[in-house]
Amino acid sequence: MPAPAPTGAAQPQQNNSSSTIKSILQSLAIFAVAQFAITNVTKFIGSRNQSSAPAGVSPELSFNAKPDSATGNEEYNPVPQQIAPIWPTNSSLDISIYVSPSLVMPALSHAPIDSLILEEKNFIMGDWKENRQIDTTFPVPKEVQDQGTLWAHFYVALHGHALDPTMRDYNVATAYHFFRPLNQMNAKKKVAKTKKLLGNSNVTEEQVEPVLSGPVFASYYHPNFTMSFVPDSGYQSYVQMHPAVRQHLTLEATGARDKTGQIGWYYPILYVNTFWQLRSHMIELNDTVKTLPIHITLNNLNNWKFSLYASIDESVKQNQKNVANGGTVGAAGDGSEFEQIKSVIMDTNVYLLGTTAIVTVLHMVFEMLAFKSDISHWRNKKDNVGISVRTILANVAMQTVIFLYLMDNMDGTSWMILFGQGMGIVLEAWKITKTVNVRIRDAPPDSMIPYRVTFEDKHQLSDTEKKTQEYDQIAFRYLYLVAIPLLGAYAVYSVLYDSHKSWYSFVITTLVGSVYAYGFLMMVPSLYINYRLKSVAHMPAKAMTYKFLNTFIDDLFAFTIKMPTLHRLATLRDDVIFFVYLYQSWAYKVDYTRVNEFGQGGDDEELEEKTANKPLAARPEADAGVEMPGAGAGAGAERAAKVTGVEKKGAAKRR
Repeated sequence: MPAPAPTGAAQPQQNNSSSTIKSILQSLAIFAVAQFAITNVTKFIGSRNQSSAPAGVSPELSFNAKPDSATGNEEYNPVPQQIAPIWPTNSSLDISIYVSPSLVMPALSHAPIDSLILEEKNFIMGDWKENRQIDTTFPVPKEVQDQGTLWAHFYVALHGHALDPTMRDYNVATAYHFFRPLNQMNAKKKVAKTKKLLGNSNVTEEQVEPVLSGPVFASYYHPNFTMSFVPDSGYQSYVQMHPAVRQHLTLEATGARDKTGQIGWYYPILYVNTFWQLRSHMIELNDTVKTLPIHITLNNLNNWKFSLYASIDESVKQNQKNVANGGTVGAAGDGSEFEQIKSVIMDTNVYLLGTTAIVTVLHMVFEMLAFKSDISHWRNKKDNVGISVRTILANVAMQTVIFLYLMDNMDGTSWMILFGQGMGIVLEAWKITKTVNVRIRDAPPDSMIPYRVTFEDKHQLSDTEKKTQEYDQIAFRYLYLVAIPLLGAYAVYSVLYDSHKSWYSFVITTLVGSVYAYGFLMMVPSLYINYRLKSVAHMPAKAMTYKFLNTFIDDLFAFTIKMPTLHRLATLRDDVIFFVYLYQSWAYKVDYTRVNEFGQGGDDEELEEKTANKPLAARPEADAGVEMPGAGAGAGAERAAKVTGVEKKGAAKRR
C-alpha cells in the first residue's frame, strides 16, 4: 500500500443511516471472496503461461542468441506470439524519472534540473528486500495547470550503461525508455446548490455557476505512487494476455524475433501502481497549484499481484468513465462503493478487518433469518391481539420518507440500498393487509375528495383485541406529546439555520432526520401493549432477536468508524428497547411448546395432539342422536362422551 495521504485530505461525510454500513460490509465480503478467487485463478494461469513454451524453445531464450536479421525470415510475425524477458531476473538496474508536459523529451543533459524527481542506482530486480522511499517536490508546468497531462518519463538501464537515448553509446539491448501519465481526468462530483429558504441567502446570482448539460471533467493528481518491477513475469503468450496487463509491457525496440519469427522479447515491467489511490486524497490541478509533492515507493512485486491489481484497477476506471459519460450504473455501481472498500482496508487494523469479515457474514445471515421469521409469523397469525396497527402504518410512512430521501440524494445512494428500502416498504404494507381490510369507500357528501381509504376489521373483535386497540390508542396519545414537539423544534431549527435545495428537500430532510433520531419511539407502543396485556406471546420473538443482533453488530461498527460522540451514543437507542423487551420476556413467561392464550404456538406438539386440539366443526352433542348400524343408544352416548373428552383435552392444552 502507498504511504498515507496528507492529513489535509477531506474526510468523507458520515451517513446517519446504518444502511451505508451494511452496504460497506456486504461489499467487503464480496470483495474478499472475489480477491481470493482471482488470486488463485491468476496463480494457476500464470504458472501455465510460464511453463507452456512451444516445443524446442527454452523459456529462458537469450536475447543475445537471436539471429542477426529476423526480418528477412519468411515466417517473421510483426506481432510476437510469445515473449520472453530480455534481461535476467537478478539484473542490477539504474532508474531515472523526469516529469514534463510533453511526450518529447530533450537530451537529459539539457532537461530542467527540477524536472528530475527520481534517480536511483544499482536497484536489484528480484530482491524482495529492496524497498526504497523517495520524497521530493517539483514545480507544476503551465500546461498542466491548464488541464494538460503531466507525463513521467522513465529511463531504465542495466547498471553502468547509458540512460539517455541521445547519447552515442546508448544501446536498446541494455536500456529502454517509456512514459506514463501522473495525473488523470475525472468527472467532478456533482455538488447540489443549496440556499437558505428564509432570510438572505449567502449565494448571490453572480456566484451561481452555469448549469452544464454534460459531466464536467477536471485534472486530478495523487501525491503517492508505488512503482514496482515485476521480476517473475517470465515467458508469456503475448496474444492471450489480458489487455489491462498487456498495456504495461514494453516490447524490445528493434522488433527482433527468434529463428522461428514468432517469439520476441520484452523489457522488465515497471508497474506504476495506482490501485490504492483514493479520490478523496487527490488534488485538483489548476492555476492556483504552483508546486506538487510526490512520494515514491520503489520495490518488487509478484506477477500474480500485478495481474490482479492491473485488471481490477482498469475495470473500475473503465466503469467510472462509462458512468461519467452518461452510461447506466451497473451492478458494480459508479466506483464509490469500491472507493469505500479501499478506504476501510487502508485505514483499519488488520485484526479489526478480520473481525469485520466474520461479522459481515453473521450480519447477512441474521438479516435473512429475521426476514424469514417475520414472514412466517405474520402468515400464521390469526388475530390482532397485541398488534399495534398504528405502529405498522407509522413504519410504512417512515420507510417511505427514507426512500424519498434516498431518491432525493441519488448521487450518493447505491441501487442495492434503494432495493432493500423498497422491499421493506412492501413488507410493511403486506402486514397491513394481514391485520385489517383496506377498502376504498365513498367519502362524506361535504368532502372535496370523492373517495377515501378506510381500514376495516377482518372479523368481529374479541375482548382482548378491543383492549389492544384501546392500549394502542393510549400509547400513541402519549407518543404524540413527545414526538410532535421534537419534530416541530427540529423543523424550525432546520429552516432557520440549515441550507436546502428546495422546500421539498427541506420537508424530506426534516422528516428523515426525525425518523433517524426518534424512529425507535415506534417500538414504545408495542412495549406498552405488552405491559397492559401482561404477555409477550403475540410478539415475533425470533424475528426480533435476529433484528436486535444486527443492531448490536451495527453498534460495533459505529464505534470503529469516525463519527461524533453524540451519534455514537444515538446508536444505543434501539438497544434500550431490546433490553426492555428482554425484561418483559422474563417477567411474562411463555411456553412456546404449548398453544398460548391467543391460539398461537404449539410448534413442538405431535400431529395427533394438534389434530385433537383443532376446534370442532359441529357441537359435541350433534352425534348423540345419530344411530349407527349395529349399535344402540348406549354406544352413541359413549361416542359423544369420547368426543366431549377430546374437546376438554384440547381446551386444557390451549390453556
